[in-house]
Amino acid sequence: MKALVTGGAGFIGSHLVDALISKGYCVHVIDNLSSGRKEYLNSSAVFHEFDISSADAHQLIIKEKPEYIFHLAAQADVSRSIHSPIEDMHINVAGTLNLLDACRHYPVKNFVFSSTSAVYGNTGSELINESQQPSPLSFYGLSKLTAERYIKLFHDTFKTPFVILRYGNVYGPRQTPKGEGGVIAVFHEKLQKNQDLKVHGNGLQTRDYIFVQDVVEANIAAAIKGRNMIFQISTGQRTSILQLIALLKKYHNKEFHYLHSDERQGDIKHSCLDNTLAKRILAWEPYYSFEKGMKETYSSYSF
Repeated sequence: MKALVTGGAGFIGSHLVDALISKGYCVHVIDNLSSGRKEYLNSSAVFHEFDISSADAHQLIIKEKPEYIFHLAAQADVSRSIHSPIEDMHINVAGTLNLLDACRHYPVKNFVFSSTSAVYGNTGSELINESQQPSPLSFYGLSKLTAERYIKLFHDTFKTPFVILRYGNVYGPRQTPKGEGGVIAVFHEKLQKNQDLKVHGNGLQTRDYIFVQDVVEANIAAAIKGRNMIFQISTGQRTSILQLIALLKKYHNKEFHYLHSDERQGDIKHSCLDNTLAKRILAWEPYYSFEKGMKETYSSYSF
């Protein structure tokens, strides 16, 4: 089997490439290394240093005809999307459209798209399911939602099979201290530098944190078992920033402090995703508790 992973030198993508290769897949990687790192690339993967919106990426897909495309490359920084909405749109919408257009030229088995809980905005719901009406607060959330709609319209028009995965806040080894859900990586970097942690707002905002290896397994299950549906990949558990800090205090052997600052524009107050549909259709469920995943993440850093 041949798979193509966009963003395969990045945080989630590199872990996915490792897993696919361990399962015997021939894996091609497209990554422009704007946020990915060469040292994360699996040596058994075929690497192409392309931008996802380029003609090179389009032609590569037509030439190699991968059975499965896992599209993870994205602009995933909420703040950056607010400062540069045109760039955000170009990467997340035009880049996705470029890949989809290439899929018109051969019968791809599945196009698996990494989306986000940011498409929902502030719902006011304790637990969000896939039927919730999206109402993004940031240009990032809007661009991912727009890409989702292009994917569904390509299926309706050209029968391109797809699965859309809306993630909770993914964390784990190799995460860079920026982008969506990067607070855990940011805090670890601050601890490495013996700096105070910065908490935006009162610290009571909550997220559904999911460990990267659980997301990898969800991608593989979606490619094989999912068909033309949206699934939420999450733990279904809410954790506040203050709870996260309390757990770091448990692991870290040096005293540290945190400071409160203003809330950030475009930030969502609370986000927790119902993963019932993924459990039922994909036969997937998260293996890592937050404490287990955090312990493994903390251990991956040098202090």
